[in-house]
Amino acid sequence: MSLKRYFWPACVTVLCLAETIEASAQQKIGFVDSDYILSLTPEYVTVQQQLDRMAEEWNTELEDLGKQLDQQFRDYQTRELLYAQEERQRRRDEIIQAEEDIERKRAQYFGPEGEIFSRQEQLMRPIQERILAAIEEVATEEGFDFIFDKEGEFLFLFARDQWNISDNVLEELGIDVTSAAGRQNRRR
Repeated sequence: MSLKRYFWPACVTVLCLAETIEASAQQKIGFVDSDYILSLTPEYVTVQQQLDRMAEEWNTELEDLGKQLDQQFRDYQTRELLYAQEERQRRRDEIIQAEEDIERKRAQYFGPEGEIFSRQEQLMRPIQERILAAIEEVATEEGFDFIFDKEGEFLFLFARDQWNISDNVLEELGIDVTSAAGRQNRRR
């Protein structure tokens, strides 16, 4: 009697597990490598170059301001003893204000809601939407149930290349995969 009590729940569990395995075996899962796709997308390369130039200009501006501040501080240290107390305090306040201005400008350019990130979002959105549409098109045409990004937050310990649809997505985007991949290999 006690054997029956454990036997039936175990059978039901095994049957449910078998049905789950069978159901999941029918699903087709693929993945893309978004870094690879982006690196071969000409618009992305252009946008990245624009953003790099912008960041370089702003970094140069901040470095110049930093050098000016350093010179201002060295001048202050050199003449500090010559200044009256009020003048000393005024010069210190100017230096502190200049430091704060540089940090405000750095946050304005590179902060979490800074110009570089908003510009990146603005320029990248159309590219991302186009790539997502291409992924959806390829996934629908080839009957995939799920597509994961290999470069995303999911950790793939193994990914069979036969399910990599990155080249199909590039073709859907109208990018010649063989010549684009050749250019990428020459850069490495």
